[in-house]
Amino acid sequence: MDSSIFAARRKRFLDALPAGSLALFPAAPVAIRSGDVEYSYRQDNDLFYLTGFPEPEAICLLDTNPPEHFLLFVRPRDPDRETWTGRRFGAEGAREQFQADAAYTVDRFEEVFAKLLDARERLYFTLGRDERFNQRVLEQVRRSEATRSRTGTPALAVVSPADVIHEMRLRKGAEEIERMRRALAISAVAHREALLAARPGAREHEIEAVIDFTFRRLGAAGPAYPSIVASGANATILHYTENSRRLEGEELLLIDAGAELDYYCADVTRTYPVGRSYGAEQRSLYEIVLAAQKAAIERVAPGAGFDAVHDQAVRVLVDGLRSLGVLAMSAEEAIEKSAYRPYYMHRTSHWLGMDVHDVGKYRVGDKPRVLEPGMVLTVEPGLYFANSVDGAAERFRGIGIRIEDDVLVTELGHEVLSAEIPKEIAELEALARERKI
Repeated sequence: MDSSIFAARRKRFLDALPAGSLALFPAAPVAIRSGDVEYSYRQDNDLFYLTGFPEPEAICLLDTNPPEHFLLFVRPRDPDRETWTGRRFGAEGAREQFQADAAYTVDRFEEVFAKLLDARERLYFTLGRDERFNQRVLEQVRRSEATRSRTGTPALAVVSPADVIHEMRLRKGAEEIERMRRALAISAVAHREALLAARPGAREHEIEAVIDFTFRRLGAAGPAYPSIVASGANATILHYTENSRRLEGEELLLIDAGAELDYYCADVTRTYPVGRSYGAEQRSLYEIVLAAQKAAIERVAPGAGFDAVHDQAVRVLVDGLRSLGVLAMSAEEAIEKSAYRPYYMHRTSHWLGMDVHDVGKYRVGDKPRVLEPGMVLTVEPGLYFANSVDGAAERFRGIGIRIEDDVLVTELGHEVLSAEIPKEIAELEALARERKI
């Protein structure tokens, strides 16, 4: 991404802060997988959003006061370590390639931070997942507070930057939407390959391997989240990731999988037939979920309330469950009493971006957030009939169906970014017939 994009973001962020403010964003800590083996490193989203800097141990310090608004603390160059773990940018690279106004090795952080902190009135910092770094910052805050009564400097306010930066991240720019389009284009190929590989006798993890391979083959970093490949009754488990069961004929396979590309995520769910076609009960439920999803997507538009998307999906699902005899009460009573929740227990949407469940408030004050152009949300209704259901729902036992798309709010309405991935019954059955079973 062009360095000017990161510079523009930093300026927008600083312009939103009061004069006399510092903002501090540490890198994500390195996580140990086992022994001396580390998990693949992924930078903290807020730090990356503002800087594009990918290395661990980095610290971004933003200052509203001139002349140095953007300070970056980084690991020093170390030829011995770089032989083992790869090249580092160092302070010089931080200045030249990431346009830092000032760059230091990370061991100088306390020295520089202390001087700036003593002359500022606000520190924007979120206590994060790195407890050691939290303590380093709090130690400097306590030290600075102790000296302020003697110097006459106003008390220091420590404030979360989330309300500013997460509101920025909620509204996607053109360059972010382009990355999400590319992640979804890769996801579309992966879903097609997964459907063609799904056949009686295959195991769920084989399908997951096809998905992951396709993501990497086409340039993605990998899955944006652990892929859900749930056959049969496993599809009634919302976050099933064991992915070990053998697929059986005449059942369904729910795949919830999306690629991550350049720090931006796709999040798509489809429910495929393992055989050549959907059975009668499967089809009737699928048609209800698809109708609910289409109706909910139609509610996505500037000025609409976030909750309106969910409410529309629930109404169509309830009408469908009533038509099947699963719910015997009126639609109004079923909604009021949440009688549908044994079969639909989650919300219909969440924000999508650098995080799969992306940042941004869902309510502003006591009202649902109003949708605006540039926001991206999922629309993912479902119906789930666990093996424990009985009564009128018993004939659907073990069936789980979810259909999920990623939707951009546009100036005139919405755009389904994942529209390339088929979801109509006729389309999916036609693809299923292409399998070599």
